Amino acid sequence: MVITGYGDGDGPTVVGETLVGQAGFWGCHLLGLCEEGACDERAEPAWFGGDVADADALAEVLFDPERWPVFRVPVEGAAPAGGVAVVYRNLDGDGGVEYRRAGGVTGAVTGGATGAGTGDVRLSWGELVAVADGPGGGGDGVSDRGERFLLLLPCLRGTWEEAVARERVVAALVAVGAPEDTVERAAGHLLGHLERRAVHEPGWKSPLSGR
Repeated sequence: MVITGYGDGDGPTVVGETLVGQAGFWGCHLLGLCEEGACDERAEPAWFGGDVADADALAEVLFDPERWPVFRVPVEGAAPAGGVAVVYRNLDGDGGVEYRRAGGVTGAVTGGATGAGTGDVRLSWGELVAVADGPGGGGDGVSDRGERFLLLLPCLRGTWEEAVARERVVAALVAVGAPEDTVERAAGHLLGHLERRAVHEPGWKSPLSGR
């Protein structure tokens, strides 16, 4: 895979979709969102499925500076063609997870890095649901609706109906293996942190509208 715009050369990106189903993946992917800001209670990897050992083991793969996993979320008929690519940008001293608009060429992701931000994708609640539930294009990438929804959840901006959003997040977490006894807490943490970031950002870009 090729990704451009990262310093002096291309990053060592690799296809990462096989990692999504492994124990500890969601603890790694979503826990970072829960750690932004102050909370009365600290989120735990086990809330999202797996345990601390699982999350630690998978973190060594996800954050390997020599192999940057990319998770493709294809969107059939969206603009721009291709959908969204979630890129683990494992630069030494400048790591982060980028959400990039994917190009039309299979395996190619274009767009420059933007520091520690989420890249060039911002989604309203309606757009997030549409991308998660829409046709996946029938090719490579993540096709499960719950997995697509959770992968792109950190891109959520704007406003949403609390009860509807909580129900959707809970259902997605349960579907990927989150324990039912802590899933409400996990959903509350995720939405609470997203609410702190739910402000309009001029120039945000959507894979649906092509803005």
